[in-house]
Amino acid sequence: MRPHDTISAAINAATAQGRPALVGFLTAGFPNRRQFAEHLAAVAAECDVVEIGVPFSDPMADGSTIQRASFVALADGVTLPWIFEVLANLPPAARKAPILLMSYLNPLLSFGLDELPRTARTAGVAGFIVPDLPHEESAPLRTALEREGLALVQMVTPVTPPARLAMLCKAAQGFVYAVTMTGTTGKSAAVPDDVLEYMDRVKRCSSVPVCAGFGIRTREQVARFAPHVDGVVVGSALVETLERGGDVRAFLHSLR
Repeated sequence: MRPHDTISAAINAATAQGRPALVGFLTAGFPNRRQFAEHLAAVAAECDVVEIGVPFSDPMADGSTIQRASFVALADGVTLPWIFEVLANLPPAARKAPILLMSYLNPLLSFGLDELPRTARTAGVAGFIVPDLPHEESAPLRTALEREGLALVQMVTPVTPPARLAMLCKAAQGFVYAVTMTGTTGKSAAVPDDVLEYMDRVKRCSSVPVCAGFGIRTREQVARFAPHVDGVVVGSALVETLERGGDVRAFLHSLR
């Protein structure tokens, strides 16, 4: 099984059990580098897919929580090479779920597209989410990742036009990341009927699983999305749990 297929398989395995998949996000090296592997193992124990944020100085798609986490991690010396080194040496307990990296484009270009796919696969990464990379400009990265079977996850929003939605869903690997709102991460997402209808449109369009993300932080939200998507992405609320030293596994378990 190629790495990008492990993402879809993990999400489909969850839905086969009658529940939405959980995709848990944490910023690499936050709140400190020393506990990163420990926190990653805790998230992997409760989630079906793990999304690791690569700290960046201008995280334009992120709200204040993940911005704050990025700045703390950068100040502590977290870099993409360090992340790969940690991932390559993870204990088995931290590898229970496929791993995605959420990175803005600059750190990937700085690392080098020639070396990125091989290094990522060796480290156990199954794919990437790159929120500031338009599909029309994605060919160099997509081609590089395909050499190692790594996913380039596509993001869609409530205002994505139908023709573009079809194009992005056709190009999607791993899953389609269906953003619940316009704006940045972190705000609690209301779940009105029109958002659920939008999720239904994405599901009809996509041949890979669909996961809703941005602003999901309660069991009630997860339950409302569950009939309309294959999974949910939990980011800012999980980062806040880590920030205050809370029980990550208990929080994630509560969402089920």
